[in-house]
Amino acid sequence: MKRYDERDTMFARMTYKEGKRNYEDYYLNNPDKKAIDDKLRKSPGICSPTTPTYHPIDANFAISNFKFLSDIRPLVQGKVSQKRVSVNQKVIVKRLKEIAIDCGADLVGIAKTEPYHYYSHRGRPLEHYGEEVSDLLPYAIVFGVKMRKENIKQAPKLPEVVESSMTYVQTAIIGMQLSYFLRELGYDARNHMDGNYLVVLPLLARDAGLGEIGRSGLLITPKYGPAVRLGAVTTEIPLKADERMNVDLASFCDICGMCSIKCPTQAIPKGERTTIGGQLRWQIKQEKCYSFWGKIGTDCGLCIKNCPFGNGIDLMDLKKYTPKELMKKA
Repeated sequence: MKRYDERDTMFARMTYKEGKRNYEDYYLNNPDKKAIDDKLRKSPGICSPTTPTYHPIDANFAISNFKFLSDIRPLVQGKVSQKRVSVNQKVIVKRLKEIAIDCGADLVGIAKTEPYHYYSHRGRPLEHYGEEVSDLLPYAIVFGVKMRKENIKQAPKLPEVVESSMTYVQTAIIGMQLSYFLRELGYDARNHMDGNYLVVLPLLARDAGLGEIGRSGLLITPKYGPAVRLGAVTTEIPLKADERMNVDLASFCDICGMCSIKCPTQAIPKGERTTIGGQLRWQIKQEKCYSFWGKIGTDCGLCIKNCPFGNGIDLMDLKKYTPKELMKKA
């Protein structure tokens, strides 16, 4: 699989400011994206007082969460202890999973990393813009934190982004604890958290056996559906990878399409998958998705709210029922 360039993600593109090096470089090489990006940057934005979902208390709680995340991003890497502790692979895998759960994760798996799990180049922050991602640590502990249904059910209102920001904080802290622990054992480890990723988390989580990727581009997990936020720690400590789930989610998504039906900007494609970059998949129109975020004042969440998985059916039911049979239960 071709490696994805983080510079092309909306999250990176929206940080490019006129007059800055990243802005000038990116639009010199991608002039077709300049007009739409300049327009999107003029929208009010998440938690803005001029958006219809704004609440002066709750909006500032979400803002404070994102500011906290920004402050701790430099801590994703650190000094590795010179005293390496010898570990048994089976024992350390079990212990790492226990620690992740004890720290607040609701699901955890292990993946052997492949080049396609990593971005090819960094898009943010500014000081790292354009850097080639070459430090490809061979293993990853991937984990997820469930999002509370009572808040997701209110999507796209403000409780959704409050929940989203809180679970981003939780995954960031879990990743910090695991990466600090591994470095203390004498093994290099890097936390991947909001605003400071080197990896494409849905792909990594899929290959760690946590779920499968659906029409919406989100990871669909057995118990919680897409209502999870993901984190990962890559490391050099030798780990045994978990097996990928063997479920035919694509056939269900072919029939369902609920996320695309409910998407307010038609950012989620209807119809069948197409071959993109050598892979058969659906591709989200990220500019349309982000345009709604900027207007409404939250990161929407309607695709999460309306997915049948996590709302009465389990991903593993695909092992017991055909997609058509399961659709009747949805």
